[in-house]
Amino acid sequence: MRKPELAAAIADRTGLSRDKASEVITAFTDQISAAAARGEDVTLIGFGTFNIRAREARNGRNPQTGASIQIPASKTVGFKAGKTFKDQIG
Repeated sequence: MRKPELAAAIADRTGLSRDKASEVITAFTDQISAAAARGEDVTLIGFGTFNIRAREARNGRNPQTGASIQIPASKTVGFKAGKTFKDQIG
């Protein structure tokens, strides 16, 4: 499901216009992104938790040349599904 399809589904369920539902989705994702940028976890009870995870520097290999490369440390966003969400998907 892509954003326009999600906005349409939310609009049908809530009675909002599709444009307003799209604005709500954008505001939602913007707030999650802002919290992640501050290093905060975002927990939606029953749905899941978005959190920042650190990856340490490591050695890798260029698949085209086979040359060894150093992959720098980085941060990434993780998601852990909540119990209600897990139960819904089986």
